[in-house]
Amino acid sequence: MPSFNCFLLAFCMALSFSSINVCRAARHLQQLPQLPPIPTLPTTTLPPMPTIPALPKPGALPPLPSFPSLPTNLPPLPSMPSIPIPTTIPSIPFLSPPPAPSSP
Repeated sequence: MPSFNCFLLAFCMALSFSSINVCRAARHLQQLPQLPPIPTLPTTTLPPMPTIPALPKPGALPPLPSFPSLPTNLPPLPSMPSIPIPTTIPSIPFLSPPPAPSSP
């Protein structure tokens, strides 16, 4: 929480310093001599918009194409070969513990 308060204080200070610079710049622009007026540009006439043809009425549309009929007798699907799943986990010889040292 203290770091958030420090961040908030720094943000407020940065905002106030930036607003001071903006105010000084605006005051400086107000004290400049009057600029000459901007000349008016000649206006041109635009060409007329092209006309859009009206859409045909729904009754005047041609009929939609029909899809070809699907065959009724399909070939059977191929069967998947069954894979035997081992039920026991084989032991791995190199992960077995080392033999106990024998005493003489």
